This record gives sequence, C-alpha cells and structure tokens, in this order.
Amino acid sequence: MAKTFITEDFLLQTKTASRLYHEYAERLPIYDYHNHLPAEQIAQDYSFKNLTEVWLAGDHYKWRALRTNGIEEKYITGDATDSEKFEKWAQTVPYTLRNPLYHWTHLELKRYFGINELLNADTAKEIYDACSEMLRTKEFSVRNLLSKANVEFVCTTEGPLDTLEHHKKIKKDGFKIKVFGAYRPDKAFATENVKELNAFIDKLAGLTGGDIRKFDSYLGALRKRHEFFHNEGCRLSDYGLDMPFVEDFTAVEIEKIFEKIRTNSTLHAAEQLKFKSAVLFELVAMDAEAGWVMQLHMGPLRDTNTKMLAKVGPNTGFDSIGDFAVAKPLAKFLDRLNSADKLPKTILYNINPRDNALMATMIGNFQDGSVPGKIQFGSGWWFLDQKQGITDQIEMLSNMGLLSRFVGMTTDSRSFLSFSRHEYFRRILCNILGNDVEQGLLPDDMGLLGQMVKDICHNNAVAYFGMG
Repeated sequence: MAKTFITEDFLLQTKTASRLYHEYAERLPIYDYHNHLPAEQIAQDYSFKNLTEVWLAGDHYKWRALRTNGIEEKYITGDATDSEKFEKWAQTVPYTLRNPLYHWTHLELKRYFGINELLNADTAKEIYDACSEMLRTKEFSVRNLLSKANVEFVCTTEGPLDTLEHHKKIKKDGFKIKVFGAYRPDKAFATENVKELNAFIDKLAGLTGGDIRKFDSYLGALRKRHEFFHNEGCRLSDYGLDMPFVEDFTAVEIEKIFEKIRTNSTLHAAEQLKFKSAVLFELVAMDAEAGWVMQLHMGPLRDTNTKMLAKVGPNTGFDSIGDFAVAKPLAKFLDRLNSADKLPKTILYNINPRDNALMATMIGNFQDGSVPGKIQFGSGWWFLDQKQGITDQIEMLSNMGLLSRFVGMTTDSRSFLSFSRHEYFRRILCNILGNDVEQGLLPDDMGLLGQMVKDICHNNAVAYFGMG
C-alpha cells in the first residue's frame, strides 16, 4: 500500500527553508479572517456523519474534478449515497496529480485523521470507514476540528439580514476560539433582479423597524445593521464584485432609481450601475467611519453554465476566471473614497493572475502612512490558492510592495478541514525565502527572516484587524 508523500519537509527544498518553517511557522496559531464556514455548525458543535459530508458536500473544487473525470452528476450533487459519492471521489483522486486537490486531500487526511496511505479506489473503503468512525466521535466535532488545526480566530461571512444568533451562542458558551461575523452586503445593490432586491429591502425594513420608501431611509436601515454587526465585534466587510462600480451619479438620480425599484419597475443598465455605485460608496464609507477593513474580491465569471444553474443552482462549480478591465475603475473607486476621506483599510483580491502586477502596484497609490500596509494585495484566492498562484502573489508583492507587511493567508473555504491551506501557504513562503538565502539573495539571518515569517503568518493579521 503506497504511503503518503507528505513528509516533514514537504515543499521545503533547502535546509534554510526547513529551519524557517519548523522553527518559526509550524506552530503558530491560525488567524483565519475570511471564510464561509457555517456558524450554525460551530454553535451546535456539530458532528459529521461521515467523510463525504465534511469533505464533499458543497466543495465545488472537488465537484469540478469529478465532472472532468467523467463522473455522473448523481454522484456529485445527486441522490447517490454518501459512500457511493466517496467511492467516486477516491477513484478520481489519482487523476488529480499536479492539481492542488491532490496535495490538499493528503494533507487533510494526514493532519486530521493520521492517515498516511494514498487515497485511491483500493484504499477508499478502509479510509472512508476509519475517518467516518472518527468523525462520529466527540473528539472530531466541529469545535474540536478547529482546535486540532490550532485555529485561534475565525471570521465567517454573513449578510446584513443575519441575526448573528449563532455567533452570540458561541461567545456565550465561552468557546476558546474567537468566532466573528464579517459583513457581506452584496444583496443591498443586487439590481439584476428587482423583485429579489425588493424582498431584501422589505426584510431589512422588518429588522430595523421602519418603512423604507426613500433612499435615505434605505441607507439608514443599512447603517443600523452595520452598527449591529459592529456591536457584535465585527470589524470587516467583504464585497464580491466583477469590478468596482464607479459610475457618476447625482442624489436626484439615485432617488428616482430607488422609486423605480420600490415599484418593481425594470431598471436600465445605466440605472443599475449608478445605483450600485451609490450604494457601494455609502457602504464602504460606513466601513471607514467605523474603522473596519474592507475586502474586495474581484473578477470571477459566475454561473456560466445556465443549464446546470437551472438544474443544481448557483455556486456549484460552473464559475471561471473573468477578464474584466479592472485598473481604471479600481483606481477611480479608491480615489473617490480617498478624496472624501472615506478610504478604510483595504484588501484587494484578484482572481485573474494577469492582474497580479496591477494589484501589487495599485496598493501603493493609496498608502498614507497611517497604518503599516493599510492597502493590502490579498492572498491567492479561489483559482489562485494553489502553489503557483501563491508563489506568484508572493513574488509580485515582494517586487512591488512590502511582503513583510502582508497579512497572510486565509482559507476562503466552506470546509472545516481546509485549515491545512495555512500550512500549505507557510511551507511555500518559507521555501521561497529559504531558496533566496541559499542563492545569496537574502542574508542568512534567522532572527531577521524568522520574525518576518512569524509576522506574515500571524502577527500582521492580528495587528491589522484588531479583533479577538
């Protein structure tokens, strides 16, 4: 039976890299400031029934690989049994060689379950049974999985209508790991479907205790929810955009557009963009006034397969990298905020690797000396959170900014087993620095480099976000 390739020096190609990782990075706690974990399961201290439930449910990375390997949809999002779905995944894993899924799969098996065998069709049943049995014990409940991964901080992503009841329970329980909600108000400017936007506004009105008929009252209600999140400890927002919305608009125009929305009238494309631009500006201004960090996730082309969208719904693995022209609108957006003294601490994430240099240089335009690394080039995200993507982001930030001020990796994941991605990032970072030392590009000063590693992997995030 083949043994795992995840050795002590996995991804570490030099002695210096090994020292940096094992002496400075390996034991640092994880500060995961952006993910999509279900807070309800943390509040319940949920125990998963089996490995399929924790590993395959909702994981569109794996779903895409399964489809590419010729697996029928019934074994992916369909009505096949959990054991049948896992069997198909195990059959697919050997075909993921050189895809990050191969690394992540075996990292997670080793770190969480102590499994050292390679996953394939022959080992599927043994691994499935062993891991599933462990998952059904209290030792492998959600909270204990977080503890096993040495997590100290988790920031889930919630919409303005969320009551944060699960976060309140977690806090009341005295759970040692800090769990906060981050504010994701994208639905507040989702003008593509006026009916759904009106439903959102009606629910917002119910939560905030007022009738929303004017744009000012809409902003007032959104501000109340912003303040509610703030009072519950939130200090981050997050926006998922094709690109920043930066149309010019007047107050009169926005009021008329809002009236059309509330009467369920169809908006023209120009009206949609103006409204999006107005609401996004006001929301980010709230972030700045409250001292929050704004995160902008930019560039995906979502739900491209309309047939499968109708069949299995959104966020099921039919998205790709977009090729939006982002430089001018992003510069205009940041400048508009900066000119109004409303530019908060900001993290910019791109999904198109073409835009790495763009982002690495854009952040330098709006640093103001008030906070180290006030404007950040975010970690490799979605299609870029793999070895090459992480390496490219580190190299570009190093060349055009200050890598030493980087706030490091985040999982952006829905899985409680995904925290090994922090280990993945840390090993890649240490390998880059170790190679530089041994090539004579950096001083062989473990104190200097070790402190840099600790800062990037943990300390910078703690200082930057000011949470926990």
